[in-house]
Amino acid sequence: MASEVNLIVSVRSGGHVSLNAKNWAAESVESTIYKANSLSLSLRQTEVQKRLMEETLKHPLAECLGAPELLQLNANLMQVIGAKKVLDVGVFTGASALSAALALPSDGEVHALDTSDEFTSIGKKFWADAGVSHKIILHLAPAVDTLQTFIDDGQAGTFDFAFIDADKPNYDRYYEQCLVLVRRGGIICFDNTLLEGKVLDSNNHEAKTLIVRRLNEKLRDDQRINLSFLTVGDGASLCFIK
Repeated sequence: MASEVNLIVSVRSGGHVSLNAKNWAAESVESTIYKANSLSLSLRQTEVQKRLMEETLKHPLAECLGAPELLQLNANLMQVIGAKKVLDVGVFTGASALSAALALPSDGEVHALDTSDEFTSIGKKFWADAGVSHKIILHLAPAVDTLQTFIDDGQAGTFDFAFIDADKPNYDRYYEQCLVLVRRGGIICFDNTLLEGKVLDSNNHEAKTLIVRRLNEKLRDDQRINLSFLTVGDGASLCFIK
């Protein structure tokens, strides 16, 4: 994802795109140009969001940064459904939490779930600079435990939106827990459901690939939701709860 974001930064800053410097796996130069042009015509980020993205790109795990066009889509969906209470499962440096907090009303809540104080601390300054720190409630603990605590505390059906971009082995558990916590008419969004195209390769039997492939098949057949599988970023599955 980092190479894609580097291209986005170049486009947004008016720079020239050097395709030779980018590594867009399994994509032609033509499709890369199409993507760059579409982003230049649609991506809207605040200055704080741009600075956080640029700071994150310096990190050794920069590929964990969510695609900004997906974060923007999520923010638009939150506003369309009138979201006030959001789950952000997998915070990293806080770009997704920041995007969600900017989309919510002044009394909105983003419950940001992660286990790393090191990574999440990077985002705190940017949350403050954007004036949204009061909306972001950080929970530093395994997400399965935090989500279960919410359920046990009687918060079922009180969340409007959940974004899941975390450890893949727990994707199915997060899904089932979020189905309890997110209201009817709410949305659960999974990131990385293409997994760099690995899920489409029938010869790929890596553990992570098998996990995401099974999730995709489960979502396809799950009658508790309506589904849209988008080729945005590294693949995004939007689950609309019936």
